[in-house]
Amino acid sequence: MTSANNSIPALLPRGKGHQFLLYGDSCSGVPGALHEKTFASVNAVVQRLIPQPDFILFPGDEIIGLTPDPDALRAQWRYWLETEMAWLDRAATPIWHTTGNHTTYDVMSEAVFRAVLDLPDNGPPGQAGLSYFVRRGDLLMVFVNTLWSGLGGEGHVELAWLEATLREHGDARHKLVLGHHPVFPVNGFTGTYQREIGHEYARPFWDLLVKENVLAYLCSHILAFDVQAHRGVLQICTAGAGTAHRMPEGVEYLHCIQAALDEEGLRYQVLDTDGVVRERMEWPLPDPDPAGWKVLRHGDVEAPFSGRLESGRRIELRLVGQSAAADVATAQTIFTAFAPGSIAPFWLGLRGPRQTLTAIVGREPGRSPTYWFGPDVPAGEGFDIHVAIYPNMGPGGLLYRRQDSTRWSSFTSATARGLEQLVWPRHWAIGHG
Repeated sequence: MTSANNSIPALLPRGKGHQFLLYGDSCSGVPGALHEKTFASVNAVVQRLIPQPDFILFPGDEIIGLTPDPDALRAQWRYWLETEMAWLDRAATPIWHTTGNHTTYDVMSEAVFRAVLDLPDNGPPGQAGLSYFVRRGDLLMVFVNTLWSGLGGEGHVELAWLEATLREHGDARHKLVLGHHPVFPVNGFTGTYQREIGHEYARPFWDLLVKENVLAYLCSHILAFDVQAHRGVLQICTAGAGTAHRMPEGVEYLHCIQAALDEEGLRYQVLDTDGVVRERMEWPLPDPDPAGWKVLRHGDVEAPFSGRLESGRRIELRLVGQSAAADVATAQTIFTAFAPGSIAPFWLGLRGPRQTLTAIVGREPGRSPTYWFGPDVPAGEGFDIHVAIYPNMGPGGLLYRRQDSTRWSSFTSATARGLEQLVWPRHWAIGHG
């Protein structure tokens, strides 16, 4: 399958665990079409992994689909399974799928999906082979259908069965939930039922994941790689398996994710079509060494470091104070990093009538900054909030948590880039600037 001189070392569990591949949205299945070539370029990288994954997760849109002709749809599936994926020994390396908007867009296509993939029949009533779960030792994987025709189609999702399944398998050390549509917007692309699941489902859906200690929700649909955290649960979006378009172009890239899961948590590496590791991360975030904390006095201070943060490194700030009175809406600086004579490339403080914790990050000269929004701070009350700056998470790598909680949440933003390119100045200021 591959030679030693071009192999890619896979991340392996530290002790007992699982190592797997995650990729989605190839939109192929048509001989000679554009996506056959792009999908093949990603699969060529997958085949270079040593060792090969224990299993593969594909969260939807394997084929271009979206045809009213069931015979044409079956032909696309045959070509995808028997030709484009012929390199994969599915008996040795199982592959599990979710439904997608290109593959299950009406009752006919749902029937074809069931027949060609023959997935486990343990889902909710009416969704045999569309929603299901897989248990592998201490790992539970629940595959939800985010567009069942019986609930109204795209963007609708069954919650009662998800809750019952997670509770039934409460003894699983690791829990992953997979679906095609994101729950939270990715790279600023948003729209209820179209870009994400219906917004009325988002809060109760995520409440279930938090309550049942799910590690991550894995999805695709938005043609990007993205990771963010919400109340301690990751949303990982991967839709770079071959679809030629990017969201946005010039930033995102074709890719696959190789991951390892063990008692210490999740590690992954994102590989592009040259086999280069473009992004990597470990979760959960380790607690910082207590001896490493420094108290930053009010006013100008010399920065503890400058330049770019190295991969794997992060900054953690603990913000302790009291918010202003209810009638204050002007910007209140908590922390800023700046160079004399220029606009600060990083500002953190409270803004607006709700005193929203906000980060403003400068880009290249002449371009507007980007904004990240955290929690609102009640007027006239004390606050104790941790902020983490973790460039390995891209746009999701600006996070916060309350002092009395261990669960991190990403600030919300509408940008496709994180703080990985930020050059930190030598000058910091606390409480002004």
